[in-house]
Amino acid sequence: MHILNKRSKSKVLCASIVVFFAWLAILLQLYLTEGSVLNFFSYFTILCNFLIALSLTFSTFMSKTSAGIFFSSGSVQTATALYIFIVGLVYNLVLRGLWVLTGWQLVVDNMLHVVSPILYILYWLIFSPKEKLNWKNGIYWTIFPLCYLIYSLIRGAIVNWYPYPFLNVGNIGYEKVFINVFAMFFFVFYCWFVLYCS
Repeated sequence: MHILNKRSKSKVLCASIVVFFAWLAILLQLYLTEGSVLNFFSYFTILCNFLIALSLTFSTFMSKTSAGIFFSSGSVQTATALYIFIVGLVYNLVLRGLWVLTGWQLVVDNMLHVVSPILYILYWLIFSPKEKLNWKNGIYWTIFPLCYLIYSLIRGAIVNWYPYPFLNVGNIGYEKVFINVFAMFFFVFYCWFVLYCS
């Protein structure tokens, strides 16, 4: 009982740390953003960090609510870990260096793309329930990024603004965009396969 209680306290403490940095990064980035609020929430990075902040807030501090129960699910937390892992990987391998950042913008950028991914993935590895996954999980996990893709392409065509260079139809055309998207979804399914087989 003492060991379980100690683990529960450690879980709450770690979740609180992750929640603090996630909310702080989002709010600071919103404060520093010069564009529209809609553009701000059109970044996959922001949405994934918001998902981390929201899910851990509910699952840790309001665990008995319907939202708390939903976000406490091992499948939901694993999907969140996968999304933020992709955010960190793609940004640091592909996008880092495309923009010159200084001062607080550089600090917040690293909070969103380095600190949050590392903290949440560590939390997931240590504390998230490890439910047995099946092939349906992989399908469910693609709903969020697929909806994001559809939204980005439709809105981009209307306002002529795209959140990421690899989605910018105006610059690279639909063919290259869909090649990039196919590569991303292949990577998502590969990660899911690794998780499913582990």
